[in-house]
Amino acid sequence: MLCKIDYQPAADLLQGRIILITGAGDGIGRAAALACARHGATVILLGRTIAKLESTYDAIEQAGGPQPAIFPLNLEGATHADYLDMAETLHQEFGRLDGVLHNAGLLGRITPFEQYNPELWEQVMQVNVTGPVWMTQALLPLLKASDDASVVFTSSGVGRKGRAYWGAYAVSKFATEGFVEVLADEMDNQHAIRVNTLNPGATRTQMRRTAFPGEDPDALRTPDDIMPTYLWLMGPDSQGVNGEKVDAQPPRQ
Repeated sequence: MLCKIDYQPAADLLQGRIILITGAGDGIGRAAALACARHGATVILLGRTIAKLESTYDAIEQAGGPQPAIFPLNLEGATHADYLDMAETLHQEFGRLDGVLHNAGLLGRITPFEQYNPELWEQVMQVNVTGPVWMTQALLPLLKASDDASVVFTSSGVGRKGRAYWGAYAVSKFATEGFVEVLADEMDNQHAIRVNTLNPGATRTQMRRTAFPGEDPDALRTPDDIMPTYLWLMGPDSQGVNGEKVDAQPPRQ
């Protein structure tokens, strides 16, 4: 496993890069959008809640970052045609993509599989796997137009070792790990595109609070604390890293 928690990015690490971030309205997605913009990237903010995206947009502008863009999209209901339309819009607006961070995710329920709701299962798989997969397919021409493109899929510890009661979420992350192995192998030595998974680890987010309600959030790293690894993956210092399982922080003892 790779972990770059001590990585120190140059101020202009992402200068001139165009990076799409899903789930950019809050939590880790918002922190990643602010961090990428702070290091020079033009960030495309994708999410389902416009007010949250606008808040991230305003924070980037107030910090003096490059003007971002907002792309509202609800992964729960998005179709393959929606992703193709999205790619066409981004092609007309930007011409290429230098990075994609698939950060949006749905936890579902922590419950015995015997009691798992089928509709919720499908919903989790749609947001965590099916949507990101078809979005990536639609965006590949834009990524191929870049001289150095990085695609990062968010994974989880329960997507690397199964854990009781994690149901659809764990299965969706196992599927993500498998898909990235396939796509990374296809991209290897063929295009200037690298594809990796990133496990944020135990981070102070709303999803974490839902999954572990008895945990002390103050004992966890914040989204800002884990940004060095995100920046490393999105920038040129991770060139040649492809098909890897990356951790944003060391395993908890």
